[in-house]
Amino acid sequence: MNPFDLSGRVAVVTGANTGIGQAIALALAAAGADIAAVGRSAATDTVDQVRAMGRKAEIVSADLSTIEPVQRVVDETVEKLGGLHILVNNAGIIRRADAVDFSEEDWDAVVDTNLKSVFFLCQAAGRHMIANGGGKIINIASMLTFQGGIRVPSYAASKSGIAGVTKLLANEWATKGVNVNAIAPGYIATNNTAALQADAARNKSIVDRIPAGRWGDPSDLGGAAVFLASSAADYVQGHILAVDGGWLAR
Repeated sequence: MNPFDLSGRVAVVTGANTGIGQAIALALAAAGADIAAVGRSAATDTVDQVRAMGRKAEIVSADLSTIEPVQRVVDETVEKLGGLHILVNNAGIIRRADAVDFSEEDWDAVVDTNLKSVFFLCQAAGRHMIANGGGKIINIASMLTFQGGIRVPSYAASKSGIAGVTKLLANEWATKGVNVNAIAPGYIATNNTAALQADAARNKSIVDRIPAGRWGDPSDLGGAAVFLASSAADYVQGHILAVDGGWLAR
């Protein structure tokens, strides 16, 4: 039996309409999973590509800037696709300003989306998984889970918090059949990093420091997601897997 086979599993992927979320959804589908594509923007393109692979896919509309929709995400996924075995918490936002000027509004917006909603979606999914034989939760961390960054105080705080929540849930749920881990993407070419890519000086300083010598593509995260979602990772708990072209090794 192929330990990476996800046939018969249902995966919720938040922020699945573009970038990292779309790439992970497509990788999970290619490994056999059916996909609930969750987000504010309808992930029509993602759903069409998943269905073209012969998998089931449904759009679940949810604005994760508050925790209001989290239980509905779980309920709607189970209702439409018949279960929930994998949760990928990818949806996130970023706000940039010098720390001396950073607003409470920008602090709350980022922490609410990137950390608070992630925890409560883990909670809702975890309750279902614990009651139904287990599952896999994959949170999306960041290089700023390990580093401070600049001009992104609420983002750095939220992604450091993701590490703590991931380990806490692993500690509580490892004996209940639920694996909780995280992927920390390096510098990936997406909408979130467009400002950095467009800044010639910052872009050069970033690429010069990446041993792989290039920005990552969202598809570079697919294999890590499939691994952590599969039975191949049954004894992996509370781990933060960097997929960063060697950034942290430099």
